[in-house]
Amino acid sequence: MAKAGTKDRFSTATRLRLLGEQTAERVYRSQTKRQARRSRLTGRAALLALVICSLVVALAYPMRQYVSQRAEIDDLRRQKAEHRADVEKLRDEKARWQDDAYAEQRIRDRLHYVMPGETGFTVIDPAAAKSRRADQGAASRPWYSNVWDGVDKADRSDD
Repeated sequence: MAKAGTKDRFSTATRLRLLGEQTAERVYRSQTKRQARRSRLTGRAALLALVICSLVVALAYPMRQYVSQRAEIDDLRRQKAEHRADVEKLRDEKARWQDDAYAEQRIRDRLHYVMPGETGFTVIDPAAAKSRRADQGAASRPWYSNVWDGVDKADRSDD
């Protein structure tokens, strides 16, 4: 009987069955360990994701305000520099107008003034003279026709 029990214990079918049970037990143990690790990592990962999302939500509005304020500050600095340049240009022009020779030259150019003893000439464009002659007949027309003709002429000259 000992031989039969020994033979039964060492038979191929028995060994295979034991081997299968041991393998199934190892697989079950490793799966439970993996699940335990996964559940721990998943909980930690969820908590970490929750914290990160909370930080993003909490900091999104202040960061947007910060960026928009920095852009506004840069824009105001640029405007300030432009205004300073304009002020400098106006100061230069004011200083030029303090010079009598410059003021006299500008007055002569703009208002066509001449000094006593000088002869002033005005050169008229021939095309303008022709249109003035054509406008002599405008006196006989109603005033609103003349206004519309003037508007049409101004419109044509911009083209």
